[in-house]
Amino acid sequence: MNKKDLQYFKEKLEKEKDNLQDELSTIARKNPDRPGDWDATSGDIEVDNADENEVADKMEELEENNLIVEQLEQQLKDIDIALAKIDKGIYGVCEVSGEMIEKDRLEANPAAKTCIKHVKK
Repeated sequence: MNKKDLQYFKEKLEKEKDNLQDELSTIARKNPDRPGDWDATSGDIEVDNADENEVADKMEELEENNLIVEQLEQQLKDIDIALAKIDKGIYGVCEVSGEMIEKDRLEANPAAKTCIKHVKK
């Protein structure tokens, strides 16, 4: 892959990373004790004035947000891995075969780890 392509995918990955972090910040907060980790939130609730239904709704929202946070955190990790591969000069190489990943695949998913042939089903 040439330098122009690498720069293009690096910028694409960094933009996607910023978007994911923005999305995460709407449903979670960064965990100060574990860098790169996010804790889901459910919005503010006045416990003293809350009824059982409101508390139950907030708990359900927290559970849903936890699932979303897990998915978004994994996407962030995959992006960080791809960015590190760019720095190491091994970006775009299939982790299974060692062959180059198709540009169309990288365009659709710049954090792809495998070529189309080796996508986990």
